This record gives sequence, C-alpha cells and structure tokens, in this order.
Amino acid sequence: MTKTFAPTKTQMAQETAEAPARVGDMLAANRDAVAALSAKLRQNPPRLLMTCARGSSDHAATYLQYLSLLKLGIPASSLPPSIASVYQAEVDLEGVLFVLISQSGQSPDLVAGAKWAASHGAHVVAMVNVADSPVAQAAHDVLPLMAGPEISVAATKSYLTALASAAQLVAGISGDAGFAHAVDQLPKVLQAAARLDWSAAVDDLAESSSVFVAGRGPGLAAAFEMALKLKETSAMHAEAFSSAEIMHGPLGLLQPGMPVLLLGQNDQTLPGVKQLDASLRQKGARVYSAYEGAFGNGVLPVVPGVDPALAPLAAVQSFYSMASELAVRRGFDPDKPEHLKKVTETR
Repeated sequence: MTKTFAPTKTQMAQETAEAPARVGDMLAANRDAVAALSAKLRQNPPRLLMTCARGSSDHAATYLQYLSLLKLGIPASSLPPSIASVYQAEVDLEGVLFVLISQSGQSPDLVAGAKWAASHGAHVVAMVNVADSPVAQAAHDVLPLMAGPEISVAATKSYLTALASAAQLVAGISGDAGFAHAVDQLPKVLQAAARLDWSAAVDDLAESSSVFVAGRGPGLAAAFEMALKLKETSAMHAEAFSSAEIMHGPLGLLQPGMPVLLLGQNDQTLPGVKQLDASLRQKGARVYSAYEGAFGNGVLPVVPGVDPALAPLAAVQSFYSMASELAVRRGFDPDKPEHLKKVTETR
C-alpha cells in the first residue's frame, strides 16, 4: 500500500491541497470559452505562439510552449518582457497568438506586454487568476485560472491551474479527443498525486546546501518550478537542467552525495532519463527518481498511467507538499519567504 504523506499545515500546504478541486473548477468554468477560442484559432491558425510571464508563471509558459510544439506543430517562443516594457521594440505580431500567464495580473511589465502585443497585431489571451486585473483588461480573451485567493507567497495552486489551463487550450485547438479526455481527468490525477509520500527526500535535502533538479520535454517546466520553490522556501542553491544537458557542464558541480531530483514521463525521453539515473548513481549522487519504472534507493512514487504530457502536473502536486515540509525542517516559513512578496512590480 502506498504511504500517504501528511505535511505540516502551513498555508502553502493547505493551498497545495486545494489545487485538485481548483483545477476541476477551472476546467468546468472555462470549457465554453476554450471551445469558442479554439474554434476561432483552428479557423485561422496562428503562425507563432508567444508567451509572456514571470517567475512560476514563466515555467507554466515553458510548459505551454512544449505543448504547442508537440501537440499543435505551432512554433513557440518566450517574449522577454523588457522588449515591450523597456525597449518598446517594433515587432510584427500579425498572426501571433500572444499568451500572458499571471497570478495577480498586476505586474507593470506584463500589463505593458499585453498592450504592446495587441497594438502590434497579436491576438492576446490572458491566463490570469484575478479575472478583472489590468492584464486581463488589456487582453482580447481571458481564461480565469480560478485558483481563488492565494495567500502564501509561494505560488502553488495558481501554478497548477495555469498548467491545466494551458493543457485545456491545447487540447481544444488540437481537436484531440483522447488528450481532451485526459485533461478532464486531471482533478482525479492530482488528488491521487497529493496523497503520495515524497518525504523520503526530506531528510537528505534538509542537510544539503545544493541540489540539482532535472527533467526533459514538458517535464523541464516542472524541474524549473521545483528548483525555484526550493530557492524561495528553503533558501537552497537549487538548479534546474534538462536531463539531456546535465552530463555536460553541470556535471562539474556534482559532489559525492549531492542530491538530485530526477523527473521523467513515459514518452520518448524516458530511456535517456533512465540512463542518466544510472550514470548519476555511479558518480555518487543521491538520486531521487520520480518516474514510472524507477528502481533502487530514493524512488519517489508517481501516479501510474498518466498521459505523458500531463505527468509533470502530478509530479509538481506531490512535490509541493514535500517542499513545504522541507522548509519547516530547515527552519523557514514557506508562506513568507524573506525578501519576497506576492506581486513583483518589475517595469
């Protein structure tokens, strides 16, 4: 029987536990809007999908870019917000689908990005938790994230709803009924993931100063998010890398006994992830593997049978509970990280 993890009841842990229900609310509430937007985009396919975001939301944007390339065959890129907010560059955005992702929708550079993109010919879509925010008001279409108030500075449920919103939109545009059905099952998948016990990594990470997090494909977005959360909530030196890159330059930083969180999903990248797992163990790393078929010490449980494109959401759901507990063990308050605040007013 799989052990169930019961983390300390921080605000971060409580909001993490709400994520499956909030994802369900969002999928249901946005179904008609996504269908209408998808029909419009199928009739006039964009030549490019461009994202604009900061922090955790930018990791959600990375996930959307992967889905666009894998599921839609539409080129995707990320806009550095300063191109719009500082440089105000003249760029031809006709035929571009411009997606902003934000929890608050208030950051001045994202507001500037929305207005800039619209004025340069893009179709602007805002995936935002605050549906009447300035970013939303500047967009042509709004897909509310429906995460509800998020008090903890560390974004959790808003990040997972953003990933789910990205998946729902891509499923709608693609017309892939199988993927759409898998997206609809996300609340159940996340509920199962929330019950999994990743505390095996806590003892090791609590005593560590550095950690690698590795993933590939859509899982790279999850790796970026996990590394950021370890920095934010536990003041750890955490670096995220593609599992295809870690054996190059980053390997020079690996010390004996250094922990590595290794993510995988059951797609074409999995053989390479397994090979990396074995190589890192041979080099003395303490590997915590989160993928189906992992074996040996440090295996973290995952929800079986999840669509590979959605497996990163389940991994993040399990991770957040562990990260909250780790912060407490290291003597930090994950809800109020030092030097950080909820809305970063970058211009």
